Amino acid sequence: MTPAKFLNKYEQALASQNWDAVRPLLHDDVCVTFNNGTFKGIEEVQGVFESNFRAIKDEQYSISNEHWVHISKTSAVCIYHFQWTGIIKGEHCSGGGRGTTVLKFDSDRWQIITEHLGPNAG
Repeated sequence: MTPAKFLNKYEQALASQNWDAVRPLLHDDVCVTFNNGTFKGIEEVQGVFESNFRAIKDEQYSISNEHWVHISKTSAVCIYHFQWTGIIKGEHCSGGGRGTTVLKFDSDRWQIITEHLGPNAG
């Protein structure tokens, strides 16, 4: 699987709001940074993802404008725009920004080792 196809699979897994679909795509030592903090290791990351899945109902998540900064046999780095819409406490909400995802090729498969989601650049 190419890094680009992997990222598409990850986008689909996030849109499912199902941790069991997301988990195999993340390295055990994954580190993610969102607007509410930095989460290290699969247990912390699981907690924040599942919290988001519970808080945002009917979420639609998409990635666009991917730019692959680096691709090798063992690692890949992509920057992109992300957008989401959903329902939080009965209200329609949406957001988005810039993302950076670093992939590591380990045990014959790609996995996310780090992800950073933040606001759009000024």
